[in-house]
Amino acid sequence: MKNRSLLFAFALTTGLFATSCSDDDNEGETLLPVIGKWNVAQVGTVISGQEVLIDAPQNEAGCDKDYLDLKIDNDVNEGEYDSTDSPCELLTKTGTFSRSHNNLTTTIDGVTKTQDIMNLTLSELKVRDAAGFITVYEKD
Repeated sequence: MKNRSLLFAFALTTGLFATSCSDDDNEGETLLPVIGKWNVAQVGTVISGQEVLIDAPQNEAGCDKDYLDLKIDNDVNEGEYDSTDSPCELLTKTGTFSRSHNNLTTTIDGVTKTQDIMNLTLSELKVRDAAGFITVYEKD
């Protein structure tokens, strides 16, 4: 009788440990907030299965870095520094953004772009668009 009780307890314990309490629907989902000012640091793509990133060529030498500022009210400001007319002139565009699981969707000047959030930490936001173009942002 004692062996049966131990066997039953073992089977019950094994069953409890084998059952997971986590929700697999959220597997891989990034839960950190995207709110904040993000400076463009690198751009790239995947070539032959390898991620290739370079320093962002759109950043003007001697100027602050171009940025994406995601506000708590779902507004977005996109800043680009350009020296065509005057040194380090800041050109801004505004719009809205939304986040659904691991997708970041921005609508700026009537153009909607959805990007997959590849990585999100307190200091880095890495996104990839439908064409495979990768942008890495650093937190300001």
